[in-house]
Amino acid sequence: QHLRCPQGCSVDGGLDIPHKCKRFPGYNAEEKSYDADAHRARIFGSHVSSWMDELEEKDQALYQRQFSAYVAAGITSEDIEGMYERVHAAIRANPQRTTVAKEGKPNSFNPERS
Repeated sequence: QHLRCPQGCSVDGGLDIPHKCKRFPGYNAEEKSYDADAHRARIFGSHVSSWMDELEEKDQALYQRQFSAYVAAGITSEDIEGMYERVHAAIRANPQRTTVAKEGKPNSFNPERS
């Protein structure tokens, strides 16, 4: 059970891993069918985009708090899919993990931070 998330993420990232689609978004257990478009929409954040639109209409203060980083970066709900496409393209171009040095005071979680 602990392998499902990394396996799903790996498959989403383009690795060819034998798997069953029953656990992925887009699988309908009643009809025993899989909708690849629904899965793709989930991967590219359509649910986040919908939530952004809904929250912006209903509660502007909560929207500002919930999506403050997106608002500061100028990212709107229409930009979400493109953002994920660029991220996936960058990962495929260079899958090596890079670390970014963070500035700030040492804390209990990372005493070596300088």
